[in-house]
Amino acid sequence: MATQKLYAGVKLRETRLKRELTQKAFAEKLGISLSYLNQMENNHRPISAGVVLAMAQEFGFDVTELSVAEADRMVVDMREALADPLFGEAPPLADLQLTASNAPALARAFLNLHRAHKNAQDRLASLNEALGQDATGLDPQPWEEVRDFFHYCDNYIDAIDRAAESFASRARLGNGNHVALLEQHLARQHGISITYAKGTLRRFTAGKLTLQADALPASQAFQIAHQISLIEHDALLEATLDFAKFSTPEARAICKIGLANYFAGAALLPYGPFLAAAQSLRHDLDLLAERFGASIEQVAHRLSTLQRAGAKGVPFFFVRVDQAGTITKRHSATRLQFARFGGACPLWNVHRAFETPTRYLRQLAETPDGVRYFCLAKDITKPGGAFGAPKPRFSIGLGCEITHAEALVYADDFELGKAENFEPIGISCRICERTHCHQRAVPPLEKKLRIDPMHRGVLPYEIG
Repeated sequence: MATQKLYAGVKLRETRLKRELTQKAFAEKLGISLSYLNQMENNHRPISAGVVLAMAQEFGFDVTELSVAEADRMVVDMREALADPLFGEAPPLADLQLTASNAPALARAFLNLHRAHKNAQDRLASLNEALGQDATGLDPQPWEEVRDFFHYCDNYIDAIDRAAESFASRARLGNGNHVALLEQHLARQHGISITYAKGTLRRFTAGKLTLQADALPASQAFQIAHQISLIEHDALLEATLDFAKFSTPEARAICKIGLANYFAGAALLPYGPFLAAAQSLRHDLDLLAERFGASIEQVAHRLSTLQRAGAKGVPFFFVRVDQAGTITKRHSATRLQFARFGGACPLWNVHRAFETPTRYLRQLAETPDGVRYFCLAKDITKPGGAFGAPKPRFSIGLGCEITHAEALVYADDFELGKAENFEPIGISCRICERTHCHQRAVPPLEKKLRIDPMHRGVLPYEIG
């Protein structure tokens, strides 16, 4: 297989401007001609291995930053947005790749515009009375804005992750029994006591933290760590929010909760010890949960964040789905991206996990772009707190590209080299190019249809 050429002109130009260097001075330090640098910055030529090496040696540059992951994600997002019938025929894939690489700000602006349009359409469809209200209905939804922030950070926030790891070391976390250690820390450092009661998961007032009495210990520890982040690292959280530049106060407030949650997960599962354990235990979720006193969901989510430069773990995707098929959490350090509009592919094993409680479902899957994945899914039922009380139920999915599957204990008995073992899945029907899918809900936008009233197959049409 040919090596993928790396066009990263935007990142190269940002690196130069950050160091306040002219093109001529930058080219001299890299040992290349001015015209060659100009061609690379404008994505007319790929960045060579020699230039990458020179940047690392001359500037101590982390070469993992020269990644096409963000551009790839924007291409997927634009293709899905352009599947909206509003646009008619979509531009060629090559044009989208060029836009994502050369004009990422324009690509983000387009996605924001389409998201605003979609939000407005959804509101008008569900609430007729919204027709008489002001234009605030066109603002991006705060939840979606926050989701995209984490999405384009690869779900890894370095400063917060390192602060959490440092805190975990001081508080001696990382080996279970977190609740007692965190209680001691709050009492010793801040004079804050913890009480347990029915009802709210977490409430902090007047120097007293109240936690839900019947919550699992892993959940209680998570809530204590969340509160500690708000008390001890508020300035760091606020600085990160300033960097994100959210468009509404609501989005900023939601993201602050997300960042505090990130800190809590990183403190209970500190980066270095957790990465080492994940590698030695071959990513066995049950063993990792037992060792760190965490839940299966916490462990799976944390595995998807191990993207620290120079110490990366297996690049995983992580997703949580409710029983209606709605994606409530989604993070990906792989090339697999999730549907932003509409439901996810029904052939994906994460939907079938509800049928087999307590069991892990495993799947070899291939997306239309030819990339193959090892997928793991499991249902998660959270306690309701009382007899007859509703219990939140989800399915979580964790997976990686097949080249990393041998690092997972779950893949040991699979024949990973046989093409026939891989089940075809997609992202969403409107951008899936498969012509013979028995679960297809709507036609793909980029294909013409042939309709013959005298013939009926699995679908009432044939895809050209």
